[in-house]
Amino acid sequence: MGKHMAKIKFVGIIKTDIKNYQQGLLPNNAIKLKMPTSTNKLLINALPFAIPSFIVIFLSIFLKTYFFNEFVINPVYFLIGFAVGFLLLPAHELLHAIVYPNNANVSIGFILKSFAAVALVSFPLKKFRFIIMSLLPLVLGIVPIVMFICFPAEWIIANSIICGISVMGLISPYPDLYNVFQVLKQAPKNSYLQFHNDDLYYFIKEQ
Repeated sequence: MGKHMAKIKFVGIIKTDIKNYQQGLLPNNAIKLKMPTSTNKLLINALPFAIPSFIVIFLSIFLKTYFFNEFVINPVYFLIGFAVGFLLLPAHELLHAIVYPNNANVSIGFILKSFAAVALVSFPLKKFRFIIMSLLPLVLGIVPIVMFICFPAEWIIANSIICGISVMGLISPYPDLYNVFQVLKQAPKNSYLQFHNDDLYYFIKEQ
C-alpha cells in the first residue's frame, strides 16, 4: 500500500471477538453513540437503509425493459454477476480502509456467524472523513448500475452480469448508511469519530 495509507492486514475468518481488533487509544472525553449492541442487531436495525438501493435497482431494470420493449436480464448470468459481487466484498472493506491515514492499523476479515466482511480499526477520523470512509464502497454499486443503464439492450450477458454485480455493490453498504445517519444525528460538526471495542464514539479534540 502507499506510504500515506493505513497499514492493512487481511486476517481471513475472524474467530475471536471483534473488540480484540479495536483497542485504540480513546480520549477521556469520548462519548459513545447510541447504537445497536451487537453486529446482528445493527444489521437488523439498518435494514430500512437497503430500501433505496432496491428501488434504484428495480427501477433501472424496469425502465430499461420498458423503453427497449424486451427483457434485458438473463437470470443465469445475473446470478453469476451477483456471485462476482459477493467475491468483491473484500474490495468493499478495502475501500473503507484506504481512507485511514498511515498510522492506523486496519484488519480486514470475515465473520461467519454474521455472514459479513468487516474492516476493523480503532483510529479517530474527522466527521466528514468518517462519512467519506463509510460511503466510499458505494462506488462498487454505482459504477456497475450506471454501466447497466448505458449498455445497449442487446448486450444481454453483459447487462445481466453487471446488474448482478451492482445489486451486491448497492445493497451491502446499507449498515454503513445506517452508521452515517447516526453520526449525522448524534455527533457534533467538528467532532472526531472512533470505533472502540464493539462501539462507536465521538469526541472533540481539546486545544
